[in-house]
Amino acid sequence: MTTAAAPVLPPLRLGPLEVPTPVVLAPMAGITNAAYRRLCGEQGAGLYVCEMITSRGLVEGDETTRRMLVFDEAETVRSVQLYGTDPAYVGKATEILATDYGVAHVDLNFGCPVPKVTRKGGGAALPWKRRLLAEILEAAVTAGERHGVPVTMKTRKGIDEDHLTYLDAGRIAQESGVAAIALHGRTAIQGYSGTADWESIARLVEHVDIPVLGNGDVWEASDALRLVAETGAAGVVVGRGCLGRPWLFRDLATAFAGEPTTTLPSLGEVAVMMRRHAELLCAHLSEEWGCKEFRKHVAWYLKGFPAGGDLRRALALVSSLDELDRLLAELDPAAPFPVLELGSPRGRQGAPRKGVALPEGWLDDTDGTAGLAREDVAETTGG
Repeated sequence: MTTAAAPVLPPLRLGPLEVPTPVVLAPMAGITNAAYRRLCGEQGAGLYVCEMITSRGLVEGDETTRRMLVFDEAETVRSVQLYGTDPAYVGKATEILATDYGVAHVDLNFGCPVPKVTRKGGGAALPWKRRLLAEILEAAVTAGERHGVPVTMKTRKGIDEDHLTYLDAGRIAQESGVAAIALHGRTAIQGYSGTADWESIARLVEHVDIPVLGNGDVWEASDALRLVAETGAAGVVVGRGCLGRPWLFRDLATAFAGEPTTTLPSLGEVAVMMRRHAELLCAHLSEEWGCKEFRKHVAWYLKGFPAGGDLRRALALVSSLDELDRLLAELDPAAPFPVLELGSPRGRQGAPRKGVALPEGWLDDTDGTAGLAREDVAETTGG
């Protein structure tokens, strides 16, 4: 008689929500649309978060914002990340998401390091203002509670090593009724460079009683297991590691079920996944726009595989599903997975910034909101 393996962690509890596999797909601007969430969801259990939207854009009825709030018919749990710097807007936006869009989980972004966001006091800059952070969290939690919608938050260690915010942010989150907090183990000034500091995740776990999710440098399922073992985190948030590799969620599901495996698809199997991705994009966006959106994913899917430059360029300019089928047929289906790519970074990296763009006088105190700019309606880049 075969004994089933014991799960590594219990299901992740977020208020009334139970996530069987404690893995969250990080919202990524221009990536985690309905098609990509469906594709990842087909690979394994977890929570898949819509790309970030702005609270002001949603409240004021901005068309671009509304178009982003599209969900696939297979999404049984709708999850959205919200950005905002004004408690009133964030609270109202949370209400709209719950009542008008059937959203079951709202995540608040306090981790984006992009200059156009931090310059306005948003993203990773905002937790420096403790009172404002509390007001935003309380507004979202109050709105969510009326509809049984849990609110979580994502943050970074801080602005830089001299201006760390994550421990205070964790305390404030817990006091405000936030269901869980995700910590990216980098500061805003680091961007996506260097190595994530998992020790900070462990310190936050010890500091709060609510679930802490670890984020940063989870490239393989084995990294996720190591992160939770070293930090005591209740789960992981995965972003860049799944770019061009949606099957990573299959590996994560089996790993957290106590039966770790590493999927090594042949190039032919990757081509099938590429076709499925493009097909889903076209179904949601139209064939023309779906193929245009698919182009950005080509280099990630083919990373490390043998494919000539001309073929790669042609795939990165594909304009129809028929053309995609012809080009994919030129790939060598028997080519093995490039195992040297396992564990290597994917997506944005770069070098540390020379400084973090902040409103004038932002660091003078940790309470006031002087210099806080009104958030843009236009969508911003997640992080």
